[in-house]
Amino acid sequence: MISIDLNLVWTIINLVVLYLLLRHFLIGPVMNIMEQRKQMIDDGFKNAEAAQADADRLKQEYETALSGAKQESVQLIENARKSAKAEYDRIINEAGEKAGTMIESAKENVRIEREQTMKELKSQIAGLAAASAAKIIGGNADDKESRDLYDQFLKEAGEGDGNADK
Repeated sequence: MISIDLNLVWTIINLVVLYLLLRHFLIGPVMNIMEQRKQMIDDGFKNAEAAQADADRLKQEYETALSGAKQESVQLIENARKSAKAEYDRIINEAGEKAGTMIESAKENVRIEREQTMKELKSQIAGLAAASAAKIIGGNADDKESRDLYDQFLKEAGEGDGNADK
């Protein structure tokens, strides 16, 4: 059989003590350090994931704000176009109204000038008719008689109103 010798027992005891000492002073602290590093790496990954999530959220917010700004700028441009179109239409309408007023005023001026010209012509015709009548009658007629002759002339011609320049 196997004989157990005292050296063998002391060697086994020494190995057990050495194992316990190594486990207590070397393996335990090294395992703690490794566990702390593992925890630190896991925390780093969690922080990186959180930072990535924040970055994605901020990116989404910026994209939303940018699209909102684009929509707002499009709306501002559209409002400016509408405002410019309204101003253009207002100016065109105002110019049309002024042109219409000017045309009406010009027509009125032409009518007034025509009436004045007609009155002057009637007056000159009356004077000529009176002078002609005076020459025909052979005498001098006064203004009242001249007017009466002129009114009678106009009535016969169909243009008189019965009281020219009284």
